[in-house]
Amino acid sequence: MNPHPQIALFDLDGTLADYDGQLLLDLKKLHSYWEPEVEEVFNYMHMPSYLEARRQMITKQVGWWSKLNRLRLGWDILDACKIIGFNISILTKGPSSKSHAWSEKIDWCNTHLKDYIDGVTITHNKGLVYGRVLVDDFPEYILNWLEYRPRGLVIMPVNKRNISFNHPNVIKYNGMNLEEVDKKLLEAYNRD
Repeated sequence: MNPHPQIALFDLDGTLADYDGQLLLDLKKLHSYWEPEVEEVFNYMHMPSYLEARRQMITKQVGWWSKLNRLRLGWDILDACKIIGFNISILTKGPSSKSHAWSEKIDWCNTHLKDYIDGVTITHNKGLVYGRVLVDDFPEYILNWLEYRPRGLVIMPVNKRNISFNHPNVIKYNGMNLEEVDKKLLEAYNRD
């Protein structure tokens, strides 16, 4: 067993907190009868401009970020990391145009994670933060982090946005392969 603390970094939105689920509910509230039904929100880069404007308006509301629900896949991994003995730290990206989201993310952590985490880092560049393991759902942030950690392990909760993403250091978690995830986490924890 390694005597130094082993750090597991956890993303919030789309990993521990259900950003997409809440956004979809809120977009449906703004739906007009003549518009196509909004069924999913996973591809922000290709949203029609009117939906992107609504997404921006919704996520700029004070209090929106702190009311997100928990996302089961991320919490499964969180519990596994805690049992193994990892020091847990939150690593989340702060939206540049929504400074209130930064404090609301801290509030969310204080409400939901006070018994789990050792710290919170809000950044624009996840690649700058050290950890032995990263748990994140967003491929761009995963690649940024792995660029500086060729031996790093990423556990990726699977969603529609990332299902086709593959990397040798990334284990996808779909809710059915926790045994595989546990094995890889234990290997990372015990690695010299």
